[in-house]
This record gives sequence, structure tokens and C-alpha cells, in this order.
Amino acid sequence: MTDTKRLAISIIQFLHDQLGSGSLSSDAQESLEVAVQCLETAFEVSTDDQTLSVTQTLPEIFASATQKHPETSQVKINTATDSPTGEEVAEAERLKTDGNDQMKVEKFGAAVEFYSKAIAINPRNAVYYCNRAAAYSKLGNYAGAVQDCELAIGIDPNYSKAYGRMGLALASLNKHTEAVGYYKKALELDPENDTYKSNLKIAEQKMETPSPTGGMGGVDLAGLLSNPGFMNMVSSMKAEMMSGMMSGAYGPMGAPAVPGLGAGPGGQQFAQQMQQQNPELIEQLRSQIHSRTPSGSNEEQP
Repeated sequence: MTDTKRLAISIIQFLHDQLGSGSLSSDAQESLEVAVQCLETAFEVSTDDQTLSVTQTLPEIFASATQKHPETSQVKINTATDSPTGEEVAEAERLKTDGNDQMKVEKFGAAVEFYSKAIAINPRNAVYYCNRAAAYSKLGNYAGAVQDCELAIGIDPNYSKAYGRMGLALASLNKHTEAVGYYKKALELDPENDTYKSNLKIAEQKMETPSPTGGMGGVDLAGLLSNPGFMNMVSSMKAEMMSGMMSGAYGPMGAPAVPGLGAGPGGQQFAQQMQQQNPELIEQLRSQIHSRTPSGSNEEQP
């Protein structure tokens, strides 16, 4: 444990030296300061403890190691890109199958783990990345899905499923124009695929009707806050809540003090007022609730 603490101290000292170099931005300095605090807490060490100091700094140790073994780094890189053995290929395929089984029972987090292990063994197999992209999409990690699809396409530019899944992930991020391009490429490679045809049609419809929602299927708050109708509605809501609080109808922070108030005469009157003030905005908000994912989009199983 002492050696581990010495290593932690060396890292912390290196970070301190970087902070004192004056070459970092304010954000970078703040990040390193947090890192130092985390390391000190995690390893229960302090730079004031001289018993843990070493005779060489971390850069000196690193420079000494690379001078003595100049080819070591390159050997490691080459080993990582060597073709896997037959046994490794079989193990990676078994892990992929286990991941597929987890997908079938909707254990998407476990599926990601199995696909990741398969990738670690055989990082040149596009299928593993594409399958993990499907699991990421199910978990709502569309950015991760996009990245894995890019990797899969980089390995196999003719892999239609990777383009299809890329389109689905982009559509989930409301990037329908980009999604259309990937669906078209998927259809170019697999012209008879009905799923790609259906998803392409949906994405094209979404392009023609701009979505009021922002990235990740969320509400575009910036747009709403700049909408006069919405701000008028908020003002009315605030006035109604203040009135309700004065009369005891609402509790602190506008929470209904009486259960079921929304169904009572006061709640109905307020809802009707909101609807009359800006019916189009109310309909937009309702649509956002029902369209947090690309409606009607289909995804093929791994």
C-alpha cells in the first residue's frame, strides 16, 4: 500500500507542477485542482508527508523508462492490432451471443458489458460495435450509439445495419436531416429492407415538420422562454398560484394543498384560461410529451 501511496503522491506532485506552469486555462486549472483533491481523499495522502516522497519526479521516471526501452510503446500498439487467435475469435463470438441474449430480455446494460468484452478481444469486428450501438440506444445513450456506428462503418463501409442504426440514433437526437442520409445509404446497400424504408419515410416527414423539441428529445427551453405566448401563460400561472396560496388552495412552491384540486372548479377554470390564451402552444407542449422518441421508428434486433 505504501508504494501505491507513493505513486499517488508522484501524480499529485506532477499535477501541482502543471498548475504552477501558468500554461493552463482557468477551466483546466480548476479541473486539476479538483483532481488533486480527489486523489488526496481517495488515497489518504498529502504532499506534506515527506515519508512518501520519491527521489525522482514522475516526468523523470517516465523519461528514464522510455530511454531504456524505446520500442516498448510501439510493441504494445502493434500487439493490440494483431489478428486474434482462433480461440479468441470464438470467445468474442460467445460474448456477442451472450449480449444478444441480454438484449432479448431487455437487460441492455448487461448487453453493453458483453459487447464491450467482445470488442476488447476483437476490436476489428464491426458487428460488435453495431450491436453495442443498439444497446446504447435502448439505454437512451444516443451519442454513444452514434460513436459506435461510426466505428463500425469505419471498419466495414458496406455494413448496412450500421448505417440504419446510425440513422435511428440521429433521429432520436432530432437530427433528422442527417438521419435521412444514413437511411438512404442503408437502403443503397440493402434495397429490400422494409425497416429502412419505413424509418426513412418517418425521418423525411420529421424534416418537413420542424420539431419543437431540442436534442435528446427534450423541450427546447430557450425557444419557449423567447415565446411571448408562453411567457404570458407563465405570468398567468404565477398569478393564479399566488391567488391560490392566499386562499389556501395551494401550498408552498405552488403545490396543491387540497388533493385533486386540478379536477375541481378552480383547476378547471385555470386550465380553460390557459387553453384560451394560447391553444397552439398548449398543443405543442402536448405533442412534445408524446414525441420524446422518433415515433414509429423501427429497429432491427442484433
